[in-house]
Amino acid sequence: MTDQRFTGTDRYVATEDLTTAVNAAVTLGRPILIKGEPGTGKTQLAEEIAHGLERPLLQWHIKSTTKAQQGLYEYDAVARLRDSQLGDEKVHDIANYIVRGPMWEAFEQEVQPVLLIDEIDKADIEFPNDLLRELDRMEFYVYETHQTVVAKHRPIIVITSNNEKELPDAFLRRCFFHYIRFPDADTMRDIVEVHYPGLKKQLLDEALHAFYDLREVPGLKKKPSTSELLDWLKLLLAEDVPPEALSSDDRRKTLPPLHGALLKNEQDVHLFERLIFLNQREGR
Repeated sequence: MTDQRFTGTDRYVATEDLTTAVNAAVTLGRPILIKGEPGTGKTQLAEEIAHGLERPLLQWHIKSTTKAQQGLYEYDAVARLRDSQLGDEKVHDIANYIVRGPMWEAFEQEVQPVLLIDEIDKADIEFPNDLLRELDRMEFYVYETHQTVVAKHRPIIVITSNNEKELPDAFLRRCFFHYIRFPDADTMRDIVEVHYPGLKKQLLDEALHAFYDLREVPGLKKKPSTSELLDWLKLLLAEDVPPEALSSDDRRKTLPPLHGALLKNEQDVHLFERLIFLNQREGR
């Protein structure tokens, strides 16, 4: 177990409650389950823990077809059959056809690694339960080679979820949970400063007002996230958009400049256009 503490990095603004949660999970030796809106830095957190603590990072990005076994290892029977047909000598050792998964790789690291299990809720509902034994015992058995793989160090495990489906209670009991709240304006200023140091105050003020006003529009299908704000600011700077174009009066009269970076579907664009039309009628 590491005696270092995660405090954030020079490229990732971590709030006090987030760093406290990460360090608590490390102390307990439990996976930390991170939830929050898309774009709030859940996946990046694992990268920054590894960067901040100078640890190796292993990543396991989950898809709807992912099985828990793939995180441990897979037996490549097709490759063995092909080699047997070609008369390859290595076919006699089944270990040549065992493909290590990210959990096995993490277990083999010489120093405590960080293991990211990203978007666990994308997989089948049984997927988290299928990992319970391995996460508890930090070992697993390879039936083909009759060997037990034991973790050299308990990894710092970061599990992210977008809440697409409920996770099993037995799995949740084994995790330390943290919900990343959407950054308030002050925290967002700190985040922007990391990415765009020295951004003119007037432009940032108007952009943040426009951004948070947009997030407050009732009925939005997808609220713009931190990553979308950063993309929008990059475009505003590239196009040299003046702060006046983002002023409160203009926000009521027209869509924000380069709004395609913020609004990602036609439903939300139409909603915003209707609100602008109503404001214009009321202003007559």
